[in-house]
Amino acid sequence: MNIKSLSFKDRSLLFADLSKIAYCNKRDATSQAKNHNFTTVEFYDRDGAQAYRFMNKTDLVIACRGTQPTEWSDISADLKAIPVMAETVSRVHQGFKDEVDELWPMIVQDINRKVNLNKNLWFCGHSLGAAMATIMASRAKHDERLNDPVELYTYGSPRVGWKGYCNSLNVTHHRWRNNNDIVTKVPLWIMGYRHHGNLHYITSDNKIGKPGFVDWCKGMWAGIKERRFDSIGDHDIQAYYDNIDKALDE
Repeated sequence: MNIKSLSFKDRSLLFADLSKIAYCNKRDATSQAKNHNFTTVEFYDRDGAQAYRFMNKTDLVIACRGTQPTEWSDISADLKAIPVMAETVSRVHQGFKDEVDELWPMIVQDINRKVNLNKNLWFCGHSLGAAMATIMASRAKHDERLNDPVELYTYGSPRVGWKGYCNSLNVTHHRWRNNNDIVTKVPLWIMGYRHHGNLHYITSDNKIGKPGFVDWCKGMWAGIKERRFDSIGDHDIQAYYDNIDKALDE
């Protein structure tokens, strides 16, 4: 499988599924990755920061793991919203940067291997993993030793950095937001944080549209009828996969 040959829908679903698989243990992740024709799987884990490398003959994908409620390091990373100097340009969220700092030396060593430099490089992730994937893609783009990322796919991403940082990314970024996903609204805009990428917003009736007050109300009302808190339910990675499949149904 060559990821470049896939349609936008199939790519979006593939990276959503890999972002979901990133929450699995290595044995299960390896088994599920085989269904997507990935022949090599590597798990990076240091002080609670975690990510996977999925690889085949043509592609190398770094999928970052999102927040796990049982991992204090993940919760701590989410809470460290202080903007600090990035490795590249301007300022980023300290907690997200710290998570990437733990893993980046190992990841660079892998993707910088001679045998891997001819592969297409992709990044993806959900929630905290989306923020980490964004920072990693930025670092890869600014590192002359590495291939430029082909694309970055994120799901339920929080804001990662200041405007100057976002403007410096220069990576094709498909940023998915599922209706009223609350995580996409933090850290606060007033703190200087901005979103990056091409927004693909899924409406409350599973169409691609634009966020607005009416759709917010429709989503909240649907959540009330189903006895769930819409803003949290919309953040679930499986909800992203299912709703992307419906929204891009041809």
